[in-house]
Amino acid sequence: MWLHLLVFLILITLYRRYRYSLTLESLANKYVLITGCDSGFGNQLAKQLDRRGLRVLATCFTEKGAEDLKKETSSRLQTVILDIANNQSVISVAKWVTDIVGDKGLWGLVNNAGTGMPGTPNEWLSKEDFARVVNVNLLGTIDVTLNLLPLIRKSKGRIVNVSSIAGRVTICGGGYCISKFGIEAFSDSLRRELRPFGVRISIIAPGYFKTGLNDMKWMKDTLKNIWRDVHPEIKHSYGEKYFNDYVSDLEKSFQLFCNTDITQVTNCMEHALTAVYPKTRYSGGWDAKFLFIPLSYVPTVLADYLLTRTAPTPAY
Repeated sequence: MWLHLLVFLILITLYRRYRYSLTLESLANKYVLITGCDSGFGNQLAKQLDRRGLRVLATCFTEKGAEDLKKETSSRLQTVILDIANNQSVISVAKWVTDIVGDKGLWGLVNNAGTGMPGTPNEWLSKEDFARVVNVNLLGTIDVTLNLLPLIRKSKGRIVNVSSIAGRVTICGGGYCISKFGIEAFSDSLRRELRPFGVRISIIAPGYFKTGLNDMKWMKDTLKNIWRDVHPEIKHSYGEKYFNDYVSDLEKSFQLFCNTDITQVTNCMEHALTAVYPKTRYSGGWDAKFLFIPLSYVPTVLADYLLTRTAPTPAY
């Protein structure tokens, strides 16, 4: 009996590997729009897809980002400036895409652009701090998707949404985890709604990676500015030692978990766009696969203990 079960599991594993290895044909005729290509995942993915021969439409936040990317890619790749938090900018880029792809439609949309803020206790922040992150990471992604959906339906294409392990496990306060949980919910609803149209939705959940959003100097400087503006009563309740220990723990976490090979994530994105059978969910990085995703399934009391056992202690 056990031998039969083992053989069955091996056959299933081999079949899944074969199924996921199948690649689409005629990639050169497919247009893919990627947001947030100035640096990080978006920049690397644009280069990868360009080398595969796809027609990449790369949005950047800055002119410099666009110019630098064009220097490192073929003449097929086209760039445009996009601020995903600005509806008029989104509408303008959607028209630009429509003019380029015409009746072919848009094969792929990679919602990668985002912003961050170092995680802090929620009461250190204002409503505006939450809104700034949510407006970009969640509402901006929704705006881009809704404006481009007709083109994606036309091609029966793919949407790849970049979530995070912070969209599966709440690892800190502030707007970042909220925005990524929102991406998960938005992606789930899209997947069910668009299945009858032949559109596939994939969610990418990276762990900690060394990108511009995870620059330690920027995070420490930002935390100091946040702490400086905290209400005196709240600051007294937590204490200066809590703040110093909080920054120290953050730095240790990034030293322990931060991956440097971002292709672990961009390879997942590429597979979601080019495989015959894309996966619904991808996790990028060893910490995502072996720590945070499994942690999302354990009982809440255990998750709470594991995530707070090394947390600093408030003064009061």
